[in-house]
Amino acid sequence: MASEPTEVRHGPLDSSGAGAAIQRWTLTAGPYEASVLNLGATLHTLSAPDRAGRTAQLLLSTDTLSQILGPARHYGTVVGRYANRIDRCEVTIDGQEHPLAPTGGGITIHGGPDGFAQRIWAAEPVDGGVRLRLHSPDGDQGFPGALDVSVSYTLDAGGELVIDYRAVTSKPTVVNLTNHAYFNLAGEGSGDVLGHLLTLDADEYTPADERQIPYGRTEPVAGTPFDFTVATPIGKSVHDDHPQLAGPGGYDHNWVLRARPADGSPARAALLEDPVSGRTLEVLTTEPGIQVYTANKFQGAVTGASGVPYGPFAGIALETQHFPDSPHQPAFPSTVLRPGEEFRSTTVLRLHTR
Repeated sequence: MASEPTEVRHGPLDSSGAGAAIQRWTLTAGPYEASVLNLGATLHTLSAPDRAGRTAQLLLSTDTLSQILGPARHYGTVVGRYANRIDRCEVTIDGQEHPLAPTGGGITIHGGPDGFAQRIWAAEPVDGGVRLRLHSPDGDQGFPGALDVSVSYTLDAGGELVIDYRAVTSKPTVVNLTNHAYFNLAGEGSGDVLGHLLTLDADEYTPADERQIPYGRTEPVAGTPFDFTVATPIGKSVHDDHPQLAGPGGYDHNWVLRARPADGSPARAALLEDPVSGRTLEVLTTEPGIQVYTANKFQGAVTGASGVPYGPFAGIALETQHFPDSPHQPAFPSTVLRPGEEFRSTTVLRLHTR
């Protein structure tokens, strides 16, 4: 960890009107800078130098309030109480069924239509960053138990951004939290990420149906377009004639990460590299899976600071999490949290150049 202190400051996203309630916290450490919004506990921007020392903002992002509340409502947010998909809009815990708020297509995605991404979180400074807190009442979006959640972001001058999640519950419930940032290491608005190199520390993935609900089994990536066990251009096989790619129009799948350390420390999940700028992003996590989404169906509805509308493959989401639809898949790692337990999850984003 670098010893140079991190500057933490905050102010309204837009002091002129409706955006005044949305606070932007800015963390600056050496040549790196991140900003976090209290709306959705959002990682809003992340800036880093390239190999020539030129700084760029690397996240798909907008300051336009109507877009933040509309088509960009999940950009960089913390999604929950259950990130990703739950089939049949219900969970059964200890024999009791709990209907969930539907989001369409017979599923509940990202915690429901009024999930954590749409909430204003309480924020406070911590050493090197900011901590955000949210109280989710019993029955929120149908989920049982009152859930108290905290998410902290800390940044250091070595280019390491740590996202630390904690949660406790009053009743047995299910919890799956992640961050939904979209990365483009060449800079937001610079074009697509199909030339980025991706490595995933995963030998298996969870194939899914046309709604991206997993079948409940894992399959090896070897010999398929899902093999990123060595650095591979994202665009190499994204358009292959493979049944798992046809529906989503690219990657929107969960990879099964290799075993995490027994001591609960984060281990590498992914390495993203931009050969042109020289920027690299190493992702470490305590989570068992990573959902990779390549923005396949973006249609220019959001425009960032660059003034360029975000089209297909404008960024890549690397969502460290438990598996989709785990509550209905007994072979998947459990996402049940009980009173007296603490949900703990850590993801580390390490920026470098080469």
